[in-house]
Amino acid sequence: MRYWSVNPPGKSIVLIGMMGAGKSCVGRCLQRRTELALVDTDDIVASKFGISICEIFSKYGEQGFREAETQALGELAPAKPTIIVTGGGIVLRAKNVDFLKWLGVIVWLDGNEETLFERASRARTRPLLQGENPREAFAQMLQVRLPLYAKLGDFRIDTSVLTDEEVAVAILSKLRKLGRNWATGSSTVAETTTDKPIPAIK
Repeated sequence: MRYWSVNPPGKSIVLIGMMGAGKSCVGRCLQRRTELALVDTDDIVASKFGISICEIFSKYGEQGFREAETQALGELAPAKPTIIVTGGGIVLRAKNVDFLKWLGVIVWLDGNEETLFERASRARTRPLLQGENPREAFAQMLQVRLPLYAKLGDFRIDTSVLTDEEVAVAILSKLRKLGRNWATGSSTVAETTTDKPIPAIK
């Protein structure tokens, strides 16, 4: 895990983690609670190509997708507070890691392997799980990516037994304890509970 000696220049909340960790759903929960803008790097890439992620992989290969992913990440503004949802493989490129560190606080959403795979398998549109043995492919990807997530994340949240809303609350509570203040004004993340709405960050 990274630890801050000085605050990073970025003002965003960046979600990383394996497919099935719940990044997209948690991102939407964070958006509702903070009223910050929400961007998803997969959506940016798909928009640039005008086709789905699966079609991008089919037509341009994983290499083509990764190139576009890096470009999309580099175009995000570190000075604008945003909820940033990333693809599971975004940590594979060193250049991406540098961009992510620059954008803000990095939250690693994790879970036990069986839960992650079960969730990821619900969607039939995962291009990297389209082979003959998706379970084995998932395990291999996870083995490669886990140490990268662990090294990059500022903190880890286990999503295995939490709802998306509970994960969002846990993230904002952790940020408050860390004294993070990335808002345009002087407000910090407020004290949170699972049944108490979090004041919007202005």
